[in-house]
Amino acid sequence: MTTGTTAPVALPGGEMLAWSDLPEQRLADGGPLGALAARVVPAGARVLLAGPHDPALLDRLAHAEVTCLLRSHPDAVALTDRAARVIVGGPAGLDPADTFDVVLAGAGLDAVESVEGDRLGWTGVLARLAAALRPGGTLLLRLDNPLGVSRLVATSPWYADRADAAWSIGGVLDAGRPANREQLRARLAAVGLTADVGYAAYPDPGAATALVGTDALDRSPGSGLLDAVLHGACAGGFVGGAVLQDPARLAVDALHAGLGATLAPGWLTLARRPGPDAPVEPPLPVVLVQTGPPGVGVVEVTDGPAGWHWAVTGGGATRVRPAPFASREAAHRDPAALTGPVPPGRLLRTLLLDGCLRRDLDALRRLLRGYAAWLAGQAGPDGRLTDANALADADNVVVDGDTFAVLDPSWRATGPLPLEVVLARGLWRFAVTLLTGGYAHPWPSTLDVAGLTVVLGGVAGHDLDRATVDTAVETEAAVAAALRGLDADGRGALATELRAVTPTDPPAGPRSYQQMREAWVRQREELTRLAALLKWTEELLTSRERALRRADATINLLSGSLSYRVGRLAITPARLAKRGARAAKRRAREALGPKPPEEQQ
Repeated sequence: MTTGTTAPVALPGGEMLAWSDLPEQRLADGGPLGALAARVVPAGARVLLAGPHDPALLDRLAHAEVTCLLRSHPDAVALTDRAARVIVGGPAGLDPADTFDVVLAGAGLDAVESVEGDRLGWTGVLARLAAALRPGGTLLLRLDNPLGVSRLVATSPWYADRADAAWSIGGVLDAGRPANREQLRARLAAVGLTADVGYAAYPDPGAATALVGTDALDRSPGSGLLDAVLHGACAGGFVGGAVLQDPARLAVDALHAGLGATLAPGWLTLARRPGPDAPVEPPLPVVLVQTGPPGVGVVEVTDGPAGWHWAVTGGGATRVRPAPFASREAAHRDPAALTGPVPPGRLLRTLLLDGCLRRDLDALRRLLRGYAAWLAGQAGPDGRLTDANALADADNVVVDGDTFAVLDPSWRATGPLPLEVVLARGLWRFAVTLLTGGYAHPWPSTLDVAGLTVVLGGVAGHDLDRATVDTAVETEAAVAAALRGLDADGRGALATELRAVTPTDPPAGPRSYQQMREAWVRQREELTRLAALLKWTEELLTSRERALRRADATINLLSGSLSYRVGRLAITPARLAKRGARAAKRRAREALGPKPPEEQQ
């Protein structure tokens, strides 16, 4: 526990004096790992924090007595005001007689062992930490997956890591460390520990924004909640970097194939040492995820007799909805709305993509009309939708049979929105996903995003026009700007960017080589179509120019012939007579017509 004084730093040998392991990427309040550690550690427990962790994690453990085990001396100095005791030099510096109620190794075991002393190896470090556990104690251990999503999408091979932190590179070639969950259970059993609860860490095991129970991933591969959690974590976890393929698409595909836990970037496992003093632990959450503004906290999903339920921990649990007219932002997040059961069903986006890929127009018509009818049922007497229903799009709506429901009700519109605009916004977002993602669909490939939105509106039974779609794009820009915290200039730039989206653009997010190649293929096909159209137009103009030249030559030929001259001389008197008769008729009309009043006087 934090005492307000500087903790003593023990230097038993092997410390690394000019090296730091503290993570550069840090999550608010320690992220999902901090929330999980706060649940695992009981009040007053003696805790060994093995390896480098976010300093905010120690703040979450203020109710316990924490001893930090580090290999870096600068890191130890930085944490002395947060821990009761700090040991620098690796596991060899632990007193064999010193035992703990909980051992947390959320950074893995590689960063626990110092390179300046005798090397114990992965198995030796595990055995030393297991020996430090009291009977009935708990170990929380992280293990990186050598075949996880993060490695499968990486542009550089894992064996070519030349970073300064790569003192040793772990992989499947190292027989001294486990490579999957089954091998990890066997290693834990070998040191007298029993594996209990496991979590899959997405998108990066070193800075996981989502921890999902491995049992839930195995039991519920079609869950709309898990679909949205994995997609959101991977879509936001690789922004700004280059990847081989879309990590969000790969994670969701793995989920639906029953491999969401197997292909996770890393695992967090709780193991317990049997003993008579083992405490009865309350059920742990099924999902811990951190999304949206930092002040929201960690969103948890717990499993109860009635199914999964929402819960919020951290600072977001006490955050309230902003007062009316307190902000001009178009949307906000209200953590207080995350109460009650999680609606079951599959994600609407996944069902629509499946219908498009299979060209199942009947299923698409049923889903889109059901979605539009559900939105109409949520609208008020004035035809407007409010709160979470106003932001209900395919990414946040689940379908269970014929029942539609908002998955995460915390995302809310500040003001009411017309039904047609809400529908057009949801369909426009799906059209962008469909076209920029390169998904096959049953409609003409020449449609732009707005055109496909209008077509989807027709399938849904609504006659949308491009003006309504433009309004929906403006609404999307306002909502996205509010959720990202952009100012007026940023909102204007975002609106311009959204209006300029074309089917040949790569999707937003990380720069995926696979998707960039597909965008290049679409651009090549579009250029080929335009080139063929240009060639056809040129051929048409050439043929018409030739026809005009032939007609001009014929006219010139006929105008120089004797018969043309004789005919012209024959009709000349008739033309002159016709002209004279027309002039005489005009003069007679003027003479017989009524005179102006001044002439009559």
